Amino acid sequence: MKRLSVQFTQPRKIRLLDETISAPGPGEVLVRTVVSGISSGTELLIYRGQWPGDLPVDETIPALGGRFAYPVKYGYSAVGKVVELGAGVSPEWYGRLVFAFNPHESCFITAVENVIEVPEALTAEQAAFLPNMETAVSFLMDGRPIIGEAVVVFGQGVVGLLTAALLARLPLGGLFTLDNCDLRREKSLELGAEAALDPTAPDAVARLEERLSAAGTDGSADLVFELSGNPAALDQAISVTGFAGRIVSGSWYGAKRADLDLGGRFHRGRISIISSQVSNLDPRLTGRWTKTRRLGLALRMLARVKPERLITHRLPVSRAAEAYALLDESPHEAIQVMLTYEENL
Repeated sequence: MKRLSVQFTQPRKIRLLDETISAPGPGEVLVRTVVSGISSGTELLIYRGQWPGDLPVDETIPALGGRFAYPVKYGYSAVGKVVELGAGVSPEWYGRLVFAFNPHESCFITAVENVIEVPEALTAEQAAFLPNMETAVSFLMDGRPIIGEAVVVFGQGVVGLLTAALLARLPLGGLFTLDNCDLRREKSLELGAEAALDPTAPDAVARLEERLSAAGTDGSADLVFELSGNPAALDQAISVTGFAGRIVSGSWYGAKRADLDLGGRFHRGRISIISSQVSNLDPRLTGRWTKTRRLGLALRMLARVKPERLITHRLPVSRAAEAYALLDESPHEAIQVMLTYEENL
């Protein structure tokens, strides 16, 4: 069987591979992809050549194992239909719509335990947001927002927007977001932020402090999420966090370095910076929570938030190079870009 795959060959270079794959083996399934979502965070770091060479691509996802080196396939948000079963796989799997953490390929073979059945309440496009929603859920679990708190989110890419959407469902004292893209700020307000500010504006911090004061604080935030992918934003997050406040650092900067002022405000302010990454759970939660339970929660949140409204572009996989160039060169025009596999619909 033939398939079309996306491969990164060097920084900002994409090629399409025509490959031949065999039939699924024992315990495996063949999935024909319907859609796959492009990550504008981690995935763009690989596209731009900003992935640290000494770091594995992903130790927790079988399809992405090994050290980073070009050429490489990447992607972790594929949704498709099971069209062939290997020996020992229950016939009930045939024809099911499933999600898999898999690179951008028109079809792929994987162990049946590596696919997640998509609930009937979700469309294929909604299910493609599962990794981002699970990440957003993980951020809230690590940040532990408290009733009445004033919360700030830096970065309104897909993950930042989903995080804001979840936070907006809580009885907070205020929810304020920052992003330098007009389109993303508009979506942030639509999803429930009380104010969405441009962090590059000269008066951005002053305006944010006014909003925080109106929320009942001393002009500083109780809880801040830094999700922009911009190292400079972490220093800005410290500047708006109040005494004993928490900063959840969910950005992945790759090879980029963060220049932080850890002087008086941070040192005397008892500010906590919490590293948050979705591949594991906070050990304090593992007595009750498992990754399976968290994943189920993320699936339920997809049905409530309806994230397909964040899709700005749908492009066939044959135009993958154009899709990455769009996210890289014109980020203000795109939020979520989906690759489609029209021959599989």
